[in-house]
Amino acid sequence: MLRDKRLFLLDIDGTVCIGRRLISGTKEFLTAVKDCGGQFVFITNNSTRSIDDYILSFQELGIVTDYTNFITASFATVQYLKKNFYGKLIYVMGTKSLMRELKKNKIRVTTDCMDPDIDCVLISYDNQLTYEKIQDTCQILSTRQVDYLATNMDYVCPVEFGYVPDCGAICQMLEHAVKRKPLYMGKPGTAMVECALRLNHFPKEKALIVGDRLYTDILCGNRAGVDTALVLTGEATRADAEQCEYGPDYIFQSIEELYSQWAK
Repeated sequence: MLRDKRLFLLDIDGTVCIGRRLISGTKEFLTAVKDCGGQFVFITNNSTRSIDDYILSFQELGIVTDYTNFITASFATVQYLKKNFYGKLIYVMGTKSLMRELKKNKIRVTTDCMDPDIDCVLISYDNQLTYEKIQDTCQILSTRQVDYLATNMDYVCPVEFGYVPDCGAICQMLEHAVKRKPLYMGKPGTAMVECALRLNHFPKEKALIVGDRLYTDILCGNRAGVDTALVLTGEATRADAEQCEYGPDYIFQSIEELYSQWAK
């Protein structure tokens, strides 16, 4: 039952924030979760920011967090690269923040498409994207037998005025040119959820995934065997959810309504 949930696995963009604006009820909900002995963990596909960036961002919004409150697609990507490409060279089409995160974890990276030692191409959301980057990436994927990864499959990223293309949309554009699809690291893969459960010592029955997208957040919960709640402050609508074969266990107008119903 909803009232028994103690571990809340929360998406960020479209769920608790729209751009840099905190969605109403978020701060009160997170405080109540901690007060009752629970825990909240943000599991986000946004790879443009490091965990340090998120801690600072939430601090500016009046919410105190630390490393235990975040598991990002960048984190999942780092773990995968360490396991499968240790010591190998990764070509990255992504933000400077992602590059810093990879270097911090001692992963060899390059943005030079002509480097002969490239073993893998990694794509992420890139708000510094140029056509030159697109062309360079296509050149590698079209002329070499290298592995191909992407941080997340989200098609759009919510901003104050609406949406902009996210990593999944960028990869779809590349697919038309190179006839290849990447292996996606973030949701709906279950790695972040499994990590959160393991680190916080809550059973699945006590956990709830909260998000605004069906094909990432809700599908992730479906695959992981964890209850899900869809909030209607982001991409998906109630009609979308009702027609979806892996629909959510709960639907709320916003995080504020979720808090109200849970607190009862």
